Amino acid sequence: MNPVLDIRDSHAIVYDAECVQDPGPELFEPDWWRRAQRLTGAAPGRGSALFVDAPFGSAVLRRYQRGGWPARLTRDRYLFTGVRRARPMLEFDLLRRLHAHGLPVPAPVAGLCSRTGLFYRGALLTHAILGVVPLADLLGRVAAEDPVWAATGRCLARFHRAGVGHADLNARNILVQTATGKVFLVDFDRGVYRPGQPRNARAGLARLRRSLVKLWPADRIRLLEPSWLTLLEASHA
Repeated sequence: MNPVLDIRDSHAIVYDAECVQDPGPELFEPDWWRRAQRLTGAAPGRGSALFVDAPFGSAVLRRYQRGGWPARLTRDRYLFTGVRRARPMLEFDLLRRLHAHGLPVPAPVAGLCSRTGLFYRGALLTHAILGVVPLADLLGRVAAEDPVWAATGRCLARFHRAGVGHADLNARNILVQTATGKVFLVDFDRGVYRPGQPRNARAGLARLRRSLVKLWPADRIRLLEPSWLTLLEASHA
């Protein structure tokens, strides 16, 4: 990977020069991909992730959007405090470091910070991880003994031991590769990475459990506790 930061007028773009050359802000516009007939799908959730067929391969475009009460004030604007402190720049660098250290995350392609006055809007483009489904899609559909639960627990433990903190650990940000059973984490906005400083897993696991309780099909709720216990045991192994 060869990261380059290009600052021009009202926008700044960080990108991997091994994947793209001299990208412009249109690379982060859904309509641009739609007009090129290269927009292939979308994922549910606050981040509005879109799947695109790029010249360098399948990719995911995510525009930064607020959730909760801040969204009542502004849906997608953030206070500008410097290019290098903008969320897309921070997440690009975090993903670059995590991927370089062999952790199961998507490799970043490019990030955009587009400034207007005191505020900016942002977007991030990453390589797509092929053949995956969100853990949320498997809730109630696989047995508590299914290997996916232990694999998820081991994956989370690996991140925590590495000193990685995920700010929004939920069942939609955990992806399972169906052919291999490998587990990936995505959406590292506001994430942290402190190598050599293992993270306390309690807060992240509590957030994940709330997500599972919220998304689990009511008619199959009996599978929740044994599935969770399998995940929890593996995360502490």
